[in-house]
Amino acid sequence: MEAQECLKILRDIKDVAFATADEKGKPHVRIIDVMLVEDEKLYFCTARGKDFYRQLTENPCTEIAGLNREYQMVRLSGRVSQLTDQKKWIDRIFEENPSMNDVYPGESRYILEPFCIEDGQIEFFDLGKSPIYRESFAIGKADMPRKGFEITDACIGCGRCGRDCPQQCISEGAPFVIGQEHCLHCGLCYENCPVQAIIKRGE
Repeated sequence: MEAQECLKILRDIKDVAFATADEKGKPHVRIIDVMLVEDEKLYFCTARGKDFYRQLTENPCTEIAGLNREYQMVRLSGRVSQLTDQKKWIDRIFEENPSMNDVYPGESRYILEPFCIEDGQIEFFDLGKSPIYRESFAIGKADMPRKGFEITDACIGCGRCGRDCPQQCISEGAPFVIGQEHCLHCGLCYENCPVQAIIKRGE
C-alpha cells in the first residue's frame, strides 16, 4: 500500500465525510465528493455560499474519512489550499465528473471554488483482514505523528499484554514487542500492564 493508493480508495468511494470546525470550535461533518486524485494530492470543491466554504477559508484544515465495500478505511488529515485559476480547475473537475453538470448547469458552475490537500497524514485501516492491518503515510511536507503504544525496557516478561491483546499482535521478547501493523490502538495492554511498561508512542 502507498499514499497514492489510499487517496485512490477515497476517490473510488467518492462520497466521503469531511470534517471542519466553526468559529466557536463546534465540529461539522458533511458528505463531499472527491473530484480528483493525482500526484499524492486530493482535489474537491464547494460553493462560496456554503458554511463549508466559510469554515475552510477561516480555518483551512479538514479531516476526511471513507470506508469501502471491502471494509478498508482511509482517513486523511491535512491543510487545505484554495486553488488559483479557479475557472480552469472547475472546468477540469467537471470534465472528470460529468454528473456535476446536472447539479450546476452552464455558467452556474463558477460559484464553486476548487481546493486541494497536498500536505497531510493518511491512515489506512483494513478491517477486512484477520488480524486487522494498518499503515500510516505522510504526504507533501507534513510529518507523520507516531500513534499507538510501545513496550519499554521496564517490561518484566509476564506476557499479560500478549494474552489480553484482541488481535494477538504482541510477541514475546525482552521487552515484548507490539506488531504495529496489526494493532487496534485500543489500549487494553496499556491499561492492564502490571508494571506500567507500556507507553503511548510519541509521548
